[in-house]
Amino acid sequence: MQASKLIECLRFKQVFPADYADFAVALLTQNTKEVVENSIFVAVKGAQFDGHRFVEQAIQAGAKMIIAQDKVATGEVPVVYVENSKRAMAILSSRFYGNASQALRIIGVTGTNGKTTVTHLIEAIFRAQGEETGLVGTMYRKVGNEIFPTKNTTPDIITLQRTLNKMVERHVSTVAMEVSSIALIQGRVWGIDFDIGVFTNLSRDHLDYHKTMANYEHAKSLLFSQLGNQYSGNGDDKVAVLNIDDPVGQKLQQDTAAHVLTYGIERSAMIQATDVKIHSQGTDFKLHVFEQVWPLRVKMIGLFNVYNILAAFAAAYAAGIKVEKILAALTAFPGVKGRMQLLTSTTGVSAVIDYSHTPDGLLKALETLDQVAQKRVLCVIGCGGDRDHGKRPKMGGIAVKYSDLAIFTSDNPRTEDPQKIISSMLSGVEQPDRVPVFVKRREAINYAIQQAQTGDIVLIAGKGHEDYQIIGKEKHHFDDVEEAMKALRLKGQANK
Repeated sequence: MQASKLIECLRFKQVFPADYADFAVALLTQNTKEVVENSIFVAVKGAQFDGHRFVEQAIQAGAKMIIAQDKVATGEVPVVYVENSKRAMAILSSRFYGNASQALRIIGVTGTNGKTTVTHLIEAIFRAQGEETGLVGTMYRKVGNEIFPTKNTTPDIITLQRTLNKMVERHVSTVAMEVSSIALIQGRVWGIDFDIGVFTNLSRDHLDYHKTMANYEHAKSLLFSQLGNQYSGNGDDKVAVLNIDDPVGQKLQQDTAAHVLTYGIERSAMIQATDVKIHSQGTDFKLHVFEQVWPLRVKMIGLFNVYNILAAFAAAYAAGIKVEKILAALTAFPGVKGRMQLLTSTTGVSAVIDYSHTPDGLLKALETLDQVAQKRVLCVIGCGGDRDHGKRPKMGGIAVKYSDLAIFTSDNPRTEDPQKIISSMLSGVEQPDRVPVFVKRREAINYAIQQAQTGDIVLIAGKGHEDYQIIGKEKHHFDDVEEAMKALRLKGQANK
């Protein structure tokens, strides 16, 4: 695409010089490390870096045009001044990558907990119908069967548009996308044409960024306030799938112009679960779809997973998939790595790896395991560094109150002192001197499993699928699943 044609989509701009030499755009980027000859570099002001400071570096690397909101020196290279370069980047990237989201059915999932499980459930349902699918989320980006690593739950807008374009090229029809609150506030999904928006729940998280729960709630609401302001009348209008048991889900009904499909357990909903029975092999319940009822048995345990299943079911139902076909896919779904992932052993001790890194997520995980454990529930827990300090005492208090033995350790301490993080967790405990503490996570896992007896379950919480630990600014390989399996094997050998 020619540069002149690409920037036509920016309605309000100033171009200097106006008579620049046109060129075929090779790449659109905000990262100087990606710049190649004939790139357009977008200077974006971020939380840590200001792209305007790297314009000269981008030009030296081959950038032939700069998009900026502040005055920059570019020599003979043309510069396009806009009011907001981040918004311009969203508009340009959508145009550059062929407005890919319009060619896809995109289901966005937002909420504090459950996003990863719900998106994987949705992807599995559509794949079971023979469709090519895509997935964007915390664990990875997936195009068909090809997996790409990811840094954030929701990538930057250019990476996202590039991924969607690749999905169109690979004949993907449906995309399940995790949409984080930070991505919504930062405009990372501007220009994405969502067909269905799903809300899971809202509880404390990311207050290091949002500062208040009101701000956090507002961020989540943006997905729905931007959804469904046009009605085609063709039966393909936008749909908001809302958890009606959550007070925020109730409010969102007023914030969206989209058609609303509600789900829940406690309140009357369009899609509802009743007679929930949780056991060690999974969960049974009755699924009500308006006036019809189906029995359902799934391999996932926990009431919170029933909510996740309802959310995914509702999204697929809104997309027009028949109930029987959705149920078949849900029954076969094996679960998600690092989400209530059960590891068993010959000793009768089990370990569960879960991503529960919020107070609400931890509470629900412990309550679930208390229902299925034959004997005790032990809990290994830490809190992330350089993140919300206020949740640490809450996490510590919940771990001690709702488990038979809690062991405090490190999560991803990042640039903070791990011992100080643990001390903050201990401040939420009535008798902190009775809590075993191991700064090294491996030692905490080994201790917990050695302390466990036949019939006990050890919950290793907080990191889930992650195969690394961030200490300082360095990532080191560390996988809770690997460590737990090693500890279980050692325990088995010791008991022989």
